[in-house]
Amino acid sequence: MDLPFVVATLTRRGLLTPGRPIRIASQLGALRRWGWSLAGELRQAAARDPGRTAVVDESGAELTYRDLLDRAERLAKSLRGVLGVQAGDRIGLLCRNHPGMIEAMVATTLLGADAVLVNSGLSAAQLATVAEEQALEVLVHDAEFADRLPGLPAELHRVDEARQEELVAGAQPGDLRPPPRDGRTIVLTSGTTGAPKGARRPTPHGFGPLVSIIDRIPLHVRHTVLIAAPLFHTWGYAALQVCFALRATIVLHRRFDPAATLDALAAQRCDAMFAVPVMVQRLLEVPPPSRRPPLKVVAVSGSALPGGLATRFMDAYGDVLYNLYGSTEVSWASIAGPADLRRAPTTAGRPPYGTRLRILDEEGRPVLDGRVGRIFVGNEMLFEGYTSGAGRESRDGLLDTGDLGRLDADGLLFVDGRADDMIVSGGENVFPSEVEDLIARLPQVREAAVIGVPDPEYGQRLAAFLALHPGETLDPEAVREYVRHYLARFSVPRDVVFVKYLPRNATGKVLSRELRRYYG
Repeated sequence: MDLPFVVATLTRRGLLTPGRPIRIASQLGALRRWGWSLAGELRQAAARDPGRTAVVDESGAELTYRDLLDRAERLAKSLRGVLGVQAGDRIGLLCRNHPGMIEAMVATTLLGADAVLVNSGLSAAQLATVAEEQALEVLVHDAEFADRLPGLPAELHRVDEARQEELVAGAQPGDLRPPPRDGRTIVLTSGTTGAPKGARRPTPHGFGPLVSIIDRIPLHVRHTVLIAAPLFHTWGYAALQVCFALRATIVLHRRFDPAATLDALAAQRCDAMFAVPVMVQRLLEVPPPSRRPPLKVVAVSGSALPGGLATRFMDAYGDVLYNLYGSTEVSWASIAGPADLRRAPTTAGRPPYGTRLRILDEEGRPVLDGRVGRIFVGNEMLFEGYTSGAGRESRDGLLDTGDLGRLDADGLLFVDGRADDMIVSGGENVFPSEVEDLIARLPQVREAAVIGVPDPEYGQRLAAFLALHPGETLDPEAVREYVRHYLARFSVPRDVVFVKYLPRNATGKVLSRELRRYYG
């Protein structure tokens, strides 16, 4: 670790400012005893800023850091004393963004149990599969998901919001000690192409991961941050970790609504927002606020930025957009700041501190700048493998992201899409994302998706699915002619299908398998 760089970054972001000696000692003691898990991060925040508002929900109800820690500890004691949860057990969390979700995540960590973050978009059958494959002992869930529970094992403890309140209120007195093992956070992959897999996330071992993010994304101590990205998603979970470390005030809404989000950003005077790209796109579709929210940072991740979105958003809200490219398996790979996005709106940016990135060919050899290859990434937060025992290909300590991309002469990364999304049409390699990005720039198009479908003559062909803005029309041949003007003939979509909306999962990713149903 480059100690001078770490110290300089922490100082710039306000983490090394003077404070009451007894609180600083308590803060450092919490990290020494509990480590850099959610439990340790919450404890250090409560030690340094106990009376600061930790979380605000959509009703305006607030919890201080002291209160949030107290409730998480009470829940942990009851989970252990009443439900018998021990270190190493697995607790599933099927919740939207609200304080109870955070309490359950921290309580699980306090016990050294593994938190399995369950995607709220899973069907009842998928949930039953997850419960069995992940060997869940307890499922903490919002009441609205009760209809998905009948297929779960009878012995699985179910804890809805009312039961969670009972467990918090009925906790027995006594102290909690650091568990014999660190609990792991298991994030379920998005499942856009099949059943979700459980990816074991490591616990940070120091300031390195935090510094990697806040060096490039200017978040500061005691910022007010709206986390719109789902907390069960890697990006939402990362946002929570960063907020705890910065002793930020976290604003949460159970569901994303663009108008309500704009109101909250203004009312809470939010300095920052964590979101997925489709949320940023939706903010541009509602009437702009009379006064621009005081945002300094809008950090997005989870999927590619559609063509022109970065520029349009910054024109409306200022040069505050930061795009992090990463995955559940590699955490982060690169970050693009406003200057990068002004220059190249679809870039994924550059690797941050402590991150290595290489573009390799099929034999593992580096490719020349501008050539497309497989993206490999190395940093200290690579995942520990899937819970099934499977892993990902690794070369010289770098992990395969599963994406294809290229570096330009200035070192900016461009992601061309998933390796398994590339199609071969008439002997030519075609990247659907390039066509999708181009079509998304048409002013009539609200959102677009391009996929490969079987073709008896060419093997595969492109099909474009377009959702238009209300009142707009487009002719399919006009779309094809537009693409033909900018790209090679084999990139022109043979099929142009107009839909009301694109099917997406709970994290905003387009479900390609749903689109392929148009072709049987």
